[in-house]
Formats: sequence, C-alpha cells, structure tokens
Amino acid sequence: MCGIIGRIGRGEAIEPLVTGLENLEYRGYDSAGVAVRNGAGIEIVKRSGTVDTVAEAIDGADLGGSLGIGHTRWSTHGPPTDENAHPHTCATSDVAVVHNGVIENHAALRARLRDAGHEFTSETDTEVVPHLVHEHLDRGLEPEAAFRRAVDELEGSYAIAAICDGATAIYAARQGSPLVVGYAGDGYFLASDVPAFLEYTDTVTYLEDGDVAVLRPDGVRITDRTGTPARRDRQTVDWNAGEAGKGDFDHYMLKEITEQPTSLAQAIEGRYDADTGRIALEDLDSFADVERVVLVACGTSYHAAKYGTVALRRSGVDATAILANECSLAAPPIDEETLVIAVTQSGETADTLAAVDWAKRHGARTLALTNVVGSSAARETDQQLFIRAGPEIGVAATKTFSSQAVLLSLLAHRIAVDSTGTSGLAHEELCRELERLPDHVSSIVDESTAASIATRYHGRDAYFFIGRGYGYPVAKEGALKFKEITYEHAEGFASGELKHGPLALVTPETPVYAIFTGEEDGVTRTNAAEATTRGAPVVAICPPGHDAIELADAHLAIPDVHPILSGLLATIQLQLVSYHAASLLDREIDKPRNLAKSVTVE
Repeated sequence: MCGIIGRIGRGEAIEPLVTGLENLEYRGYDSAGVAVRNGAGIEIVKRSGTVDTVAEAIDGADLGGSLGIGHTRWSTHGPPTDENAHPHTCATSDVAVVHNGVIENHAALRARLRDAGHEFTSETDTEVVPHLVHEHLDRGLEPEAAFRRAVDELEGSYAIAAICDGATAIYAARQGSPLVVGYAGDGYFLASDVPAFLEYTDTVTYLEDGDVAVLRPDGVRITDRTGTPARRDRQTVDWNAGEAGKGDFDHYMLKEITEQPTSLAQAIEGRYDADTGRIALEDLDSFADVERVVLVACGTSYHAAKYGTVALRRSGVDATAILANECSLAAPPIDEETLVIAVTQSGETADTLAAVDWAKRHGARTLALTNVVGSSAARETDQQLFIRAGPEIGVAATKTFSSQAVLLSLLAHRIAVDSTGTSGLAHEELCRELERLPDHVSSIVDESTAASIATRYHGRDAYFFIGRGYGYPVAKEGALKFKEITYEHAEGFASGELKHGPLALVTPETPVYAIFTGEEDGVTRTNAAEATTRGAPVVAICPPGHDAIELADAHLAIPDVHPILSGLLATIQLQLVSYHAASLLDREIDKPRNLAKSVTVE
C-alpha cells in the first residue's frame, strides 16, 4: 500500500519522480504528490485523484531541482483529499516528508506538538513527522540529526523519506515497511518497490528494519539507528523495464494473464526432470525432520496456500493453511518439527511477516515462497523458494498465483519424500505434464471463449464458483478475482457446501462456474445439477468430452491433464472471465477501488 519515490543526482529530478509515481500507482491511487528542492525552497504539488491529475498540475509549477520525493497514496488515516495527500510539511515548509505504514503513537505526538504551538492541516498520522523534524531543527540540530531524533520518537511501522531546505540530501528510515535504494549512473533513487525506477537502474540495495539511509549526490550511506554503519549488499534485479511496462495491452492484468506461459516456464525451470520423473529443488535443505506443515498467507496467496495444502495432504504430509492475520489466535500448535511456509507475492505483506515472526518465536522452521529476492520475507525466513514470475503490476494477482501453486505442488513432493520416504503424488506423470504446461496455458489464452461467456452472463445478480479438491481453492480464487475487479457479488464454495446454505441464493440470475479437475467429478456434477434445477445457468470448466458438458449451459475448455495441474489451467480461464466481465462494466481493472497491490500494514 502506498508508493514512495525519491531521486537525487545530476539533472532535473521531476521527470524521474513522475515516472516513478506512474510506475508505483498500483500501490495506491487515491492521491499523489511531489516535493522538489529548487534552490529557493521546497516546492510541493499534490492532489487527490490519480497520478495523471498531479502530472497535469506539475506542468504549471516551478519544480526545477535535482532532488525530490514523491508519493502515491492508499488512504488509511483520513479520506483522499488534497490536504491528506503526501508530501506533508511543517508550518514553514522547510521540511517535506512522505511515509508508508502506520505511526501508532501519532495522536500523542500530535497533542504534544499542538501544545507547543504547532498547527496541523491534515488528518494523517504522517504529518507529525515533518513537525518533529522541524522541532529538532529549531533546537539547533543539523538536518540528519534532526531526522534521526524524529524517527526515534515514532512507534509503529514506517518507510519514511524526507528532504530539508538547505540540505542536499534525502533522508530515509525503514521499520516494517519496504524501502529500496537504486544506483543509477547519474544519481540515486529511493523507492518502496523496484519497478519505480527500473528503467533507470537494476542495481539495488534493500534496506532492513532499523536502517537509516542518507542519499547525497556523491553517494549513499546506510547506518543503524545509532549511526553505526550497516553493511547492505548491492544486488542486480533480474527484471527489466519491458516486463514492468504495459506494452500494447489495454491493461496490465491482461498482459500478465498472457505472460503465464513464460512465468510458469521460469518457475519450474531446473526444478524437475521430465525424463527421470525427479523433482529437484536442490537449493533447499532436507525436510527429513518435518512432521507437519503450516502455510500462512493472505488474499490470493492464501488460495495458493490452500492449493498447496491439498498437494501436501495428497503426498501424505500433515498440512494446514491458515490466514496469516489469524495465525497468532487460530494456528495449530507448532514446534521445532513444524515447517511454516509464508506464501507472499511481494514478500512484504505485514500480516504474513507477523506470522513468520510468531512462528520463529515458537521454534518453527520457516520458508518463504515469494517473488522478490530481497524482500523482508526472503531475509527473515530460514529458507526461500522464489517463484520467478517477474514484476506483477495489476492489483489483482494472476501470474503470481499460478506460479505459487505450481511450486507448492513441487514442494509438496519434495517434503513428502524427505520426511516420509515416499510421496502420494504420481510424480513421474506430474513431471511429464510439467513439460507441456506452458503450451497448455498458451492454448487456453489463445482459444478461450471467456469473453463471450462474460458477455452472455453480464448483469446477473451474483456469481457462484464451486470446486472439489484442487478445484476448491480455485473456486475461491475465481470468486475473489471476480469481486476484486468487477465489484459484483461473487462467492466460491466447496462443491458439497452449495446445498448447506448457499443454494438458498441460487436463482436463474445466478451463474454457477463449476470446476472439474478429474477427481471425484461426479460429486461436483451432482452439485451443479442441483443449481440447474433452480434455473441457474452452469458453466463447466473441464476438458472437451467431459460428461459435465451435457449438463452445462456453457463450457470453458481445459486440457485433460493431471488433477494437480487441471486446477491451475481452470484458474486461467476464470481470470479471463473476470477480466472480460470487468471490461464490460468499464471498471478500473488495474486499479480496483479501495485495493492496493502490497498490504504493508496489519
């Protein structure tokens, strides 16, 4: 949630700042703004609305200067207004600050500052920060020392970037919210996510909790809170600007759906052998001492975790998926024989990171399944498995879900073999199917009739999704995608649960999407038939020739493959249905209301 960009170096800062905001708009898009030090002070332009609104306002502003900061917001404290947009300043406008996260003691700090004569103009927690910095400047501290002193007074989670009039520097601090430094030929960048500056550089350093960074035209210095130098390695990001762009597509989401043959090929490359039926994952330590697995995740990643749970149980491993935000209250008992897998696309999801911390304190072994090499989850877990999906900009996750699900399926086999000596999965058959998986996905993308089906059932009262086994988490994910970007009522159920309450909502205006994976399909067919007797149209997602087609009113075809991959292929059809349904409704598909890509507060 929310995006930060900063730039310092040779030349004008405003163009890369606006580019960074445009690249980060998936992290927040209800308001945006920039602050540039132009030699005569700090000039600020900020507006409620999209980055385009701010860009138009910038055209008439005096924003020359070689250093600045920017922000695109997803509201937490206060509604999206001009006043609540970042950057925020002190009364004299000689300090400007942008911030992600939540400052938990902001009310107490605001009250103290008000008593000292400070006046506030917004409802945000962020506004206390520039006032604190200004207070310490007034007491005679240099800008860096004033910034450090202000940060010391904060409680909560934050990524902060600040500039001060008269100081040729950007000051930054991280605690529980991501920040990354970029090294370009003509200067330095600071951002909450790499795509912000990817067209300028792919060389980065990820800040860690407690880090304070000072960016100057001649270099970057990273220390801990006390000022002690902190060694943070530079890394080369294995993404490119083209991957982060929209290209010729109308929406990032459609681009990312069509990228799945490539992203899945990257996810499985070198991790299995089709000739021998061997699943490798050789970078991971043995799981011989693992007695049980608990997967923690949120949102789409939780549905991938549920998919992985089915694969683990089919492999003979005791496994449970739990929402990360419920972990400390509802998780099963864990100990040193428990493997906790954190499934998180960004590696920065606050609830999932909190669950990892909780698991470590209880002695569990931890593993991150994530897309971002330098993310907090990757750094804070014992082992890491990267999904290699490349940048995903659309808020509604697509290619990351499929990559997470397929890697959890491979991981299930590896854990089972290590811990029990055998696996319930037919891994030789699975490996043969993996060889053809990218081609299967390509055929679905090229030949799908999802657009016509979305048109056929446009404007209905509600949309239900049902599935069994691997089809159940796919049904949940299909419904989530639909509601995320269409804003229409959609629900996903285990097939057998339809008659335990939800059937009361089924009418001729309630299309039911039924997922058939090749496991106990007769039960799902029976449940779908119950919907048809109430007049509901049924869309069968199944291979050609499947007997469910006779029952159904429409058919979305998937290849006849191993059940563990059938669910993945059904997911892609449902992603396309959601996309086309949202397009018919003229929704903001890449930027659905009230949602942001990376939820970095609990």
